[in-house]
Amino acid sequence: MTASSTRRTTAAHSRLAAVGAIAVAGALILTGCGDQTKDNGSSDTAASAPLADKLPKSIRDKGVIKVGSDIAYAPVEFKDDAGKTVGIDPDLAAAMGKQLGVDFQFENGTFDTLITGLRSKRYDIAMSAMTDTKDRQEGIDSDTGKKVGEGVDFVDYFTAGVSIYTKKGDDQGIKTWSDLCGKKIVLQRGTVSEDLAKAESKKCPAGKKIAIEPFDNDQQAQTRLRAGGAVAGSSDFPVAAYAVKTSGGGKDFQLVGEQVEAAPYGIAVAKNQTQLRDALKAALDAVIKSGEYEKIMKKWGVTDGAITEATINGGK
Repeated sequence: MTASSTRRTTAAHSRLAAVGAIAVAGALILTGCGDQTKDNGSSDTAASAPLADKLPKSIRDKGVIKVGSDIAYAPVEFKDDAGKTVGIDPDLAAAMGKQLGVDFQFENGTFDTLITGLRSKRYDIAMSAMTDTKDRQEGIDSDTGKKVGEGVDFVDYFTAGVSIYTKKGDDQGIKTWSDLCGKKIVLQRGTVSEDLAKAESKKCPAGKKIAIEPFDNDQQAQTRLRAGGAVAGSSDFPVAAYAVKTSGGGKDFQLVGEQVEAAPYGIAVAKNQTQLRDALKAALDAVIKSGEYEKIMKKWGVTDGAITEATINGGK
Protein backbone atom coordinates (compact mmCIF):
# COMPACT_ATOMS: atom_id res chain seq x y z
CA MET A 1 0.00 0.00 0.00
CA THR A 2 1.06 3.44 -0.31
CA ALA A 3 -0.22 6.63 1.01
CA SER A 4 0.40 10.19 0.04
CA SER A 5 2.87 10.43 2.85
CA THR A 6 2.60 6.87 4.07
CA ARG A 7 2.77 4.88 0.96
CA ARG A 8 1.19 1.61 0.81
CA THR A 9 1.18 3.46 -2.26
CA THR A 10 2.46 6.98 -2.81
CA ALA A 11 3.02 8.88 -5.98
CA ALA A 12 3.58 5.52 -7.57
CA HIS A 13 2.41 2.31 -6.02
CA SER A 14 3.44 -0.40 -8.32
CA ARG A 15 4.50 -3.84 -7.43
CA LEU A 16 6.96 -6.02 -9.15
CA ALA A 17 5.95 -6.13 -12.74
CA ALA A 18 5.94 -9.85 -12.75
CA VAL A 19 4.05 -11.82 -10.17
CA GLY A 20 2.34 -13.89 -12.88
CA ALA A 21 -0.58 -16.23 -13.02
CA ILE A 22 1.21 -18.89 -11.05
CA ALA A 23 1.99 -16.38 -8.35
CA VAL A 24 -1.61 -15.24 -8.27
CA ALA A 25 -2.79 -18.78 -7.79
CA GLY A 26 -0.22 -19.29 -5.07
CA ALA A 27 -1.53 -16.28 -3.21
CA LEU A 28 -4.69 -18.24 -2.58
CA ILE A 29 -3.02 -20.85 -0.46
CA LEU A 30 -4.56 -20.03 2.88
CA THR A 31 -4.35 -23.50 4.37
CA GLY A 32 -2.11 -23.52 7.38
CA CYS A 33 -1.90 -19.73 7.68
CA GLY A 34 -1.98 -19.21 11.40
CA ASP A 35 -2.61 -15.99 13.26
CA GLN A 36 0.60 -14.07 13.71
CA THR A 37 -0.61 -11.65 16.33
CA LYS A 38 0.55 -11.76 19.92
CA ASP A 39 -1.62 -14.77 20.75
CA ASN A 40 0.19 -16.90 18.20
CA GLY A 41 3.53 -15.19 17.82
CA SER A 42 6.98 -16.43 18.60
CA SER A 43 7.30 -18.43 21.79
CA ASP A 44 11.07 -17.95 21.98
CA THR A 45 12.24 -15.88 24.91
CA ALA A 46 14.68 -13.04 24.63
CA ALA A 47 17.20 -15.20 26.46
CA SER A 48 17.18 -17.94 23.81
CA ALA A 49 16.72 -15.87 20.65
CA PRO A 50 19.98 -15.36 18.72
CA LEU A 51 19.46 -11.65 18.02
CA ALA A 52 17.68 -10.55 21.18
CA ASP A 53 20.61 -8.44 22.37
CA LYS A 54 20.30 -6.22 19.31
CA LEU A 55 16.93 -4.85 20.45
CA PRO A 56 16.55 -1.78 22.66
CA LYS A 57 16.26 -2.86 26.32
CA SER A 58 12.82 -1.28 26.63
CA ILE A 59 11.45 -3.61 23.93
CA ARG A 60 13.29 -6.65 25.29
CA ASP A 61 11.71 -5.98 28.65
CA LYS A 62 8.21 -5.70 27.15
CA GLY A 63 8.70 -8.75 24.97
CA VAL A 64 6.44 -7.19 22.37
CA ILE A 65 6.81 -5.02 19.26
CA LYS A 66 3.57 -3.16 18.57
CA VAL A 67 2.85 -3.12 14.84
CA GLY A 68 0.53 -0.58 13.22
CA SER A 69 -1.14 -2.19 10.20
CA ASP A 70 -4.19 -1.79 7.99
CA ILE A 71 -5.34 -5.40 8.28
CA ALA A 72 -7.57 -5.43 5.21
CA TYR A 73 -5.10 -5.89 2.38
CA ALA A 74 -5.07 -9.54 1.36
CA PRO A 75 -2.77 -11.32 0.83
CA VAL A 76 -0.33 -8.99 2.63
CA GLU A 77 -2.31 -8.78 5.87
CA PHE A 78 -5.95 -9.63 6.48
CA LYS A 79 -8.35 -11.48 8.76
CA ASP A 80 -9.15 -15.08 7.88
CA ASP A 81 -12.59 -16.64 8.37
CA ALA A 82 -11.78 -17.25 12.02
CA GLY A 83 -10.87 -13.60 12.56
CA LYS A 84 -7.15 -14.25 12.87
CA THR A 85 -4.55 -11.95 11.32
CA VAL A 86 -2.77 -13.77 8.49
CA GLY A 87 -0.74 -12.93 5.40
CA ILE A 88 2.75 -12.15 4.16
CA ASP A 89 3.53 -9.48 6.77
CA PRO A 90 2.33 -11.47 9.82
CA ASP A 91 4.25 -14.54 8.66
CA LEU A 92 7.46 -12.53 8.18
CA ALA A 93 6.96 -10.80 11.52
CA ALA A 94 6.57 -14.14 13.30
CA ALA A 95 9.78 -15.43 11.72
CA MET A 96 11.63 -12.26 12.72
CA GLY A 97 10.19 -12.56 16.23
CA LYS A 98 11.87 -15.93 16.63
CA GLN A 99 15.20 -14.29 15.87
CA LEU A 100 14.59 -11.40 18.26
CA GLY A 101 12.76 -13.23 21.04
CA VAL A 102 9.67 -11.00 20.98
CA ASP A 103 6.11 -11.15 19.74
CA PHE A 104 5.01 -8.83 16.93
CA GLN A 105 1.57 -7.66 18.00
CA PHE A 106 -0.47 -6.37 15.04
CA GLU A 107 -2.90 -3.55 15.79
CA ASN A 108 -5.43 -2.54 13.16
CA GLY A 109 -5.49 1.05 11.93
CA THR A 110 -6.43 3.09 8.87
CA PHE A 111 -3.53 3.10 6.44
CA ASP A 112 -3.16 6.85 6.10
CA THR A 113 -2.85 7.24 9.91
CA LEU A 114 -0.13 4.65 10.51
CA ILE A 115 2.83 7.00 10.34
CA THR A 116 1.02 9.44 12.62
CA GLY A 117 0.53 6.56 15.06
CA LEU A 118 4.23 5.81 14.81
CA ARG A 119 5.12 9.42 15.60
CA SER A 120 2.80 9.43 18.62
CA LYS A 121 4.39 6.17 19.85
CA ARG A 122 1.13 4.26 19.61
CA TYR A 123 3.11 1.76 17.53
CA ASP A 124 6.75 0.73 17.62
CA ILE A 125 6.74 0.07 13.86
CA ALA A 126 4.36 0.17 10.92
CA MET A 127 4.23 -2.91 8.68
CA SER A 128 1.45 -2.72 6.14
CA ALA A 129 2.56 -3.10 2.52
CA MET A 130 3.91 0.42 2.89
CA THR A 131 5.98 1.61 -0.02
CA ASP A 132 9.36 3.05 0.90
CA THR A 133 9.59 6.48 -0.76
CA LYS A 134 11.86 9.49 -0.35
CA ASP A 135 8.84 11.59 0.63
CA ARG A 136 8.03 9.28 3.50
CA GLN A 137 11.64 9.07 4.54
CA GLU A 138 11.80 12.87 4.68
CA GLY A 139 8.31 13.55 6.04
CA ILE A 140 7.07 15.27 2.87
CA ASP A 141 3.41 15.38 1.87
CA SER A 142 3.37 14.13 -1.72
CA ASP A 143 0.35 16.27 -2.62
CA THR A 144 1.70 19.60 -1.39
CA GLY A 145 5.44 19.03 -1.38
CA LYS A 146 5.53 20.46 2.13
CA LYS A 147 7.24 18.93 5.13
CA VAL A 148 4.69 17.55 7.59
CA GLY A 149 6.88 15.53 9.94
CA GLU A 150 10.35 14.25 10.66
CA GLY A 151 9.94 11.27 8.34
CA VAL A 152 10.70 7.62 9.03
CA ASP A 153 13.33 5.03 8.21
CA PHE A 154 12.43 1.86 6.33
CA VAL A 155 13.70 -1.69 6.46
CA ASP A 156 12.80 -2.96 2.98
CA TYR A 157 11.51 -6.52 2.68
CA PHE A 158 9.65 -6.94 -0.63
CA THR A 159 9.19 -5.37 -4.07
CA ALA A 160 5.88 -4.69 -5.82
CA GLY A 161 4.12 -2.48 -8.33
CA VAL A 162 0.68 -0.92 -8.87
CA SER A 163 -2.08 -2.43 -11.01
CA ILE A 164 -5.45 -1.40 -12.45
CA TYR A 165 -8.42 -3.76 -12.44
CA THR A 166 -11.96 -3.52 -13.82
CA LYS A 167 -15.19 -5.48 -13.68
CA LYS A 168 -14.71 -8.73 -15.54
CA GLY A 169 -15.60 -8.48 -19.21
CA ASP A 170 -15.99 -4.69 -19.03
CA ASP A 171 -12.58 -3.02 -19.26
CA GLN A 172 -13.95 -0.08 -21.30
CA GLY A 173 -10.73 0.04 -23.28
CA ILE A 174 -8.55 0.69 -20.23
CA LYS A 175 -5.00 -0.54 -20.70
CA THR A 176 -2.90 2.30 -19.27
CA TRP A 177 -3.35 5.08 -16.73
CA SER A 178 -3.97 7.60 -19.50
CA ASP A 179 -7.01 5.57 -20.56
CA LEU A 180 -8.65 6.59 -17.27
CA CYS A 181 -9.13 10.18 -18.43
CA GLY A 182 -12.85 11.01 -18.27
CA LYS A 183 -13.55 7.91 -16.18
CA LYS A 184 -13.99 7.12 -12.49
CA ILE A 185 -11.59 5.05 -10.39
CA VAL A 186 -11.88 3.77 -6.83
CA LEU A 187 -8.90 3.12 -4.56
CA GLN A 188 -7.60 3.30 -1.03
CA ARG A 189 -6.99 6.73 0.44
CA GLY A 190 -3.37 7.74 1.01
CA THR A 191 -1.90 5.14 -1.31
CA VAL A 192 0.43 5.28 -4.27
CA SER A 193 -2.58 4.37 -6.40
CA GLU A 194 -4.20 7.62 -5.32
CA ASP A 195 -1.00 9.55 -6.04
CA LEU A 196 -0.77 8.01 -9.50
CA ALA A 197 -4.40 8.80 -10.27
CA LYS A 198 -3.99 12.42 -9.19
CA ALA A 199 -0.80 12.83 -11.21
CA GLU A 200 -2.37 11.28 -14.31
CA SER A 201 -5.52 13.38 -13.97
CA LYS A 202 -3.45 16.55 -14.23
CA LYS A 203 -2.32 15.38 -17.68
CA CYS A 204 -5.85 14.74 -18.94
CA PRO A 205 -7.55 17.17 -21.36
CA ALA A 206 -9.83 19.83 -19.92
CA GLY A 207 -13.21 18.37 -19.09
CA LYS A 208 -11.84 14.83 -19.01
CA LYS A 209 -10.13 14.66 -15.64
CA ILE A 210 -10.13 11.38 -13.74
CA ALA A 211 -12.88 11.14 -11.12
CA ILE A 212 -11.15 9.69 -8.05
CA GLU A 213 -13.15 8.19 -5.19
CA PRO A 214 -10.93 7.19 -2.24
CA PHE A 215 -11.92 4.84 0.58
CA ASP A 216 -10.48 3.97 3.98
CA ASN A 217 -9.57 0.50 2.81
CA ASP A 218 -9.24 -1.51 -0.36
CA GLN A 219 -12.21 -3.77 0.39
CA GLN A 220 -14.55 -0.78 0.40
CA ALA A 221 -13.19 0.28 -2.99
CA GLN A 222 -13.78 -3.20 -4.37
CA THR A 223 -17.36 -3.18 -3.09
CA ARG A 224 -17.98 0.13 -4.86
CA LEU A 225 -16.58 -1.20 -8.13
CA ARG A 226 -18.64 -4.39 -7.92
CA ALA A 227 -21.76 -2.26 -7.46
CA GLY A 228 -21.01 -0.30 -10.64
CA GLY A 229 -19.98 2.90 -8.86
CA ALA A 230 -16.82 3.21 -10.96
CA VAL A 231 -15.20 1.66 -14.02
CA ALA A 232 -11.85 0.75 -12.48
CA GLY A 233 -9.96 0.20 -9.25
CA SER A 234 -6.27 0.24 -8.40
CA SER A 235 -4.03 -1.25 -5.73
CA ASP A 236 -0.69 -2.96 -5.32
CA PHE A 237 -0.27 -5.87 -7.70
CA PRO A 238 -0.37 -8.69 -5.12
CA VAL A 239 -3.58 -7.26 -3.69
CA ALA A 240 -5.21 -6.61 -7.06
CA ALA A 241 -4.27 -10.09 -8.28
CA TYR A 242 -5.65 -11.67 -5.12
CA ALA A 243 -8.94 -9.77 -5.50
CA VAL A 244 -9.22 -10.83 -9.14
CA LYS A 245 -8.68 -14.46 -8.20
CA THR A 246 -10.96 -14.60 -5.15
CA SER A 247 -13.77 -12.04 -5.46
CA GLY A 248 -16.94 -13.73 -6.60
CA GLY A 249 -15.02 -16.92 -7.16
CA GLY A 250 -12.93 -15.13 -9.79
CA LYS A 251 -15.97 -13.77 -11.64
CA ASP A 252 -15.96 -10.15 -10.43
CA PHE A 253 -12.76 -8.52 -11.66
CA GLN A 254 -9.94 -8.67 -14.19
CA LEU A 255 -6.48 -7.11 -14.32
CA VAL A 256 -5.83 -4.68 -17.17
CA GLY A 257 -2.55 -3.37 -18.51
CA GLU A 258 0.85 -3.76 -16.89
CA GLN A 259 2.14 -3.02 -13.42
CA VAL A 260 3.83 0.33 -12.94
CA GLU A 261 6.13 1.95 -10.40
CA ALA A 262 7.78 -1.14 -8.94
CA ALA A 263 9.12 -0.15 -5.53
CA PRO A 264 10.04 -1.68 -2.17
CA TYR A 265 7.72 -2.36 0.73
CA GLY A 266 9.34 -1.24 3.96
CA ILE A 267 8.86 -1.64 7.68
CA ALA A 268 8.58 1.94 8.97
CA VAL A 269 10.53 2.91 12.09
CA ALA A 270 10.82 6.30 13.78
CA LYS A 271 14.00 8.20 12.86
CA ASN A 272 15.23 8.18 16.46
CA GLN A 273 14.87 4.40 16.80
CA THR A 274 18.03 3.40 14.94
CA GLN A 275 18.77 0.48 17.26
CA LEU A 276 15.33 -1.01 16.63
CA ARG A 277 15.71 -0.39 12.89
CA ASP A 278 19.06 -2.16 12.77
CA ALA A 279 17.74 -5.06 14.85
CA LEU A 280 14.88 -5.54 12.41
CA LYS A 281 17.29 -5.54 9.49
CA ALA A 282 19.48 -8.14 11.18
CA ALA A 283 16.44 -10.30 11.92
CA LEU A 284 15.17 -10.05 8.35
CA ASP A 285 18.57 -10.94 6.95
CA ALA A 286 18.67 -13.97 9.24
CA VAL A 287 15.22 -15.07 8.06
CA ILE A 288 16.34 -14.71 4.44
CA LYS A 289 19.54 -16.64 5.06
CA SER A 290 17.70 -19.46 6.84
CA GLY A 291 15.38 -20.06 3.88
CA GLU A 292 12.25 -19.20 5.90
CA TYR A 293 11.73 -16.03 3.88
CA GLU A 294 11.60 -18.00 0.63
CA LYS A 295 9.09 -20.43 2.13
CA ILE A 296 6.81 -17.54 3.09
CA MET A 297 7.04 -16.01 -0.38
CA LYS A 298 6.18 -19.37 -1.97
CA LYS A 299 3.32 -19.93 0.45
CA TRP A 300 1.64 -16.74 -0.70
CA GLY A 301 2.65 -17.00 -4.36
CA VAL A 302 4.69 -13.80 -4.47
CA THR A 303 8.20 -15.05 -5.15
CA ASP A 304 8.69 -12.54 -7.96
CA GLY A 305 8.67 -9.79 -5.34
CA ALA A 306 11.23 -11.50 -3.11
CA ILE A 307 14.49 -9.81 -2.13
CA THR A 308 17.88 -11.36 -1.31
CA GLU A 309 19.00 -8.88 1.33
CA ALA A 310 17.29 -6.39 3.63
CA THR A 311 17.92 -2.75 2.75
CA ILE A 312 17.50 0.44 4.77
CA ASN A 313 15.81 3.33 2.93
CA GLY A 314 16.14 1.81 -0.53
CA GLY A 315 13.11 3.68 -1.89
CA LYS A 316 13.56 6.38 -4.49
